Amino acid sequence: MTNPTAAMIVIGDEILSGRTRDANMFNLAGKLTIHGIDLLEVRVISDKSSEIIAAVNETRAKYDHVFTSGGIGPTHDDITADCIAAAFNVEIGIRDDAKNILATNYENGVDDLTPARLRMARIPDGAFLIDNVISKAPGFSMDNVHVMAGVPSVFNSMIDWLLPKLEKGAEMISSTIRVDLPESIIAEPLGVIANKFPHVSIGSYPFYEDNKHGANIVIRSTETILISNVETEIKSAFKLQ
Repeated sequence: MTNPTAAMIVIGDEILSGRTRDANMFNLAGKLTIHGIDLLEVRVISDKSSEIIAAVNETRAKYDHVFTSGGIGPTHDDITADCIAAAFNVEIGIRDDAKNILATNYENGVDDLTPARLRMARIPDGAFLIDNVISKAPGFSMDNVHVMAGVPSVFNSMIDWLLPKLEKGAEMISSTIRVDLPESIIAEPLGVIANKFPHVSIGSYPFYEDNKHGANIVIRSTETILISNVETEIKSAFKLQ
């Protein structure tokens, strides 16, 4: 079974300037791993329409799913929804269902929807809404592109609502083996093992501890038996218990 593939586009000048630390990629990666969707690419791009449109069109043609975060709020620089409409060559406008959902977040309902707030109810034609239990302003899915807020708590709630509706793949399982040898020594035998198991991801992550070099070898696969076989090979190669 081949798992669905995905890319993520993180949108926002505040991320690129260092004013805001992105947490959404970390959270999305973990949730996709559990759901069996392989996250293969992440891009961080500016609030520039040409960049957003290009990134969306490139990734949606390459992967089964594209997840975006950021740029669907009420301010002038929240342009993601418009860019998605442009990427798909469809119209965009205030949609009644999105407006009515958004209105439930305010004391006086629709009467409290200022022009700025109504920007959050602008949805490209043909899109399906993504629920937002926190602030009600919906995200949306357009074909295989899923557009969500940048605020981590809202992003996470949208992902939790969306993922059960997407095709599930096999969960990626991982195992870690510590080797107290420098990478220069373990590199060749580890390469031989990796070539023997081409469908298993084997990563080496070095550390320096107590004046000694070592590495954590991380084995990842959707099949427990393959992980077990690789563990056996590594322990044998480096004479581990």
